[in-house]
This record gives sequence, C-alpha cells and structure tokens, in this order.
Amino acid sequence: MLDMEAIKNLSINKSDWKKVKFGDVVFEPKESVKDPVAEGIEHVVGLEHIDSGDMHLRRSASIEESTTFTKKFSKGDVLFGRRRAYLKKAAKANFEGICSGDITVMRANEELFLPELLPFIVNNEKFFDHAITHSAGGLSPRVKFQDLARFEFQLPPINKQQNLIKLLNVSSDEIEAKINLVAKYSYLISSFRMDVFKRSNWPVRRLNDFFEVQLGKMLSKNGTSPFPYLANQNVQWGRFNLGKVETMDFNEKEREKFKLVKGDLLVCEGGEVGRTSIWMEELENCYYQKALHRLRVINESYLPEVMLQFMIWANDEELFKGLTGSTTIAHLTAVTLKEFKIPSIPMDKQFELKIKFEQLIHTHKNIKNNLAKSIMLQKAIINKVF
Repeated sequence: MLDMEAIKNLSINKSDWKKVKFGDVVFEPKESVKDPVAEGIEHVVGLEHIDSGDMHLRRSASIEESTTFTKKFSKGDVLFGRRRAYLKKAAKANFEGICSGDITVMRANEELFLPELLPFIVNNEKFFDHAITHSAGGLSPRVKFQDLARFEFQLPPINKQQNLIKLLNVSSDEIEAKINLVAKYSYLISSFRMDVFKRSNWPVRRLNDFFEVQLGKMLSKNGTSPFPYLANQNVQWGRFNLGKVETMDFNEKEREKFKLVKGDLLVCEGGEVGRTSIWMEELENCYYQKALHRLRVINESYLPEVMLQFMIWANDEELFKGLTGSTTIAHLTAVTLKEFKIPSIPMDKQFELKIKFEQLIHTHKNIKNNLAKSIMLQKAIINKVF
C-alpha cells in the first residue's frame, strides 16, 4: 500500500487521456418495478443503507418490509445519494433491488468506460463538490443527473483503463481485508462478553449491593457560579462526547452531591436507556443532570471497566427493555436500576477479565485506526488520479 508521501510523488502519464463529460460515459437507466415480489426482488435500499465514504453497498431492507419504492437497480450499478450530496453517499451494488427516489442509479456505458471505474469516479472529491454546488432546495437540497452529467474529468483510453483499475483495487482490497478484520474482532469481543456474563453462571446480586446509585440534578437556569455538567447526549457507549458541554449553577451542597470523580459510571436514564461510560476526569469540577444515573462503586467491590462491559452485554441482550415499563417514553428509574441483577464475580477474576477486555479492545481500536488510514489513503489516490 502506498503511503501519503508516495501518493504525493505518484506520477501518472496522462498524455493520451481525454477530457470527457460524465454524461458521455455514464447514464441513468431509469428502470422501474411494478410488482417487486412477482419479479423476485429481494433487496430494498434507502439512503440510510448507504454509508458515507464507503464505495460498497453493504446493507438493505428485505422486500417483506412495506415500501413504496419502484426504482430498479442492477448488480454493478452505483447508487448515488442525490439528496444532501454533502453526505457523500455513493456505493456500488453487488445485488439487484429497488431503491428510494432520493437515490440516482448510475450505469457505465461499457463501450467507452469499464464499470469497475465508476465507483472510484463518483467518490472523487471533485465530483462531490460538483454535486453539492449544483444541488437545489432548502433544508433538503437535491441534485439532478443532468447536472451531474456535466461534470468533466480525464479518462484514459478503454484499453488502458484495466491498468488503472488494478492500481485503484490495491487500496480497495486492503480496505476490504481490514473491514473483515474489524468485524472479526467485534465478534470476538461480543463472544467473550457472552462467555463471561451468560455462560459462566456467576451468582447474581442486586446492583445496589456493589454501587451507590444517584440520579443527577434537575435542570435549572444558570446562576452566579455555573459549572459544567453532562447530559444524556454527552454519554456514549464507553466514551464521552464533550464537543458541547453546558453549564448551570450548583451550590456547595449540590457540588458535594453531584460532583463526578474518576471511576464513576454514568448511565442514561432516558433516550437509549442504559447507555454507559466511565468518567476518567476528562474535565475538572464536572457534574451531571437528572437524565443520568451515577454509579459509584462501594468499598472497591467492583471494577468499573468490568461493569461497563456487563452493561454493553445487557444492552445487546435487550435486558434494559424489560426494566423500563410499558410507558410510551422509556425511563430507567433509580429504584429499578438498584434492583437490577448483576453477576457477583470474585475480585481476582475481575482483574483478569479487565486485562483481557483491554487487550481485545486495544487491538480492535488499532485495526479500526489502520482502516481509517487506509480509507484516507484511498481517497488521496482517487483525488490524485482524477
């Protein structure tokens, strides 16, 4: 795989390349399906199934689900998100199906243009810039194919396009290998959680036997001495989003009651009920509001890192759904959380589990970081070529 410096110095002989318009080598098929079931269609694709920056279509809904979509696409077509083009959604389909009207179906004119090149062309920053510039509309701008058709780029003769595809596929193949490795480690971590928290048959006790549970302070207007506090949206699974942290007033008694210390777990009371992370003093003198429960370990009886993994497993097993009652808006009360049954694991075993989880998660994180670098390098190659 080329590195960034090598890409900057990459020299490509374009003396016999010709400037073409996108619409000269690519067309919009505009095929439709009246009865998807009768025609054997199995896949339904909406904008939500196309991942930003990913050249491959990996997800779809089944035809059993209700749909009003009729636009047909074929295997090898590229599906381009024409609504909100700044989201940069353009992916090659490896199956046929029907898709949303907010998706433009693109197909190569194979007499002039090898289809394998199309996903790389439309994932070029210049193409996205063109699409964004020519989008029209207010809150939900859309771009038409006839505007995309005017995009100009350099294209090698068809007899030399295969060599270019080979160059581009080097990065694509590496990315696919790393995506598979990320998925493998995700599965390993999930399987290990299952072994630890379901198959090991630990005795169970109330959460309140190991943790002090404290709901946060009710929101109030800022006073004369505002302090930062965390809300539901700041707590993500295993991490904190501190991009926007609000402040409000806490008096001396409240500061003593609601101040966060290293090792506290914060659990979402509403929204995605049960979502949990460990506070590691990312901010000084930080507090939290009523949308969150704080779990503070009693007498060093439980490792926060092990508890976090249990909460992730409990969410995967949908255990929190059984705790929130039958109300329209789900809430996890302090009383219910205190009674939640958690595994009673000997402390020496908890330390072993903590180390094992950290090793798996560290490896997983490194692989994801390497994947991100490979994607960045691929974008640089595409932008260099086109």
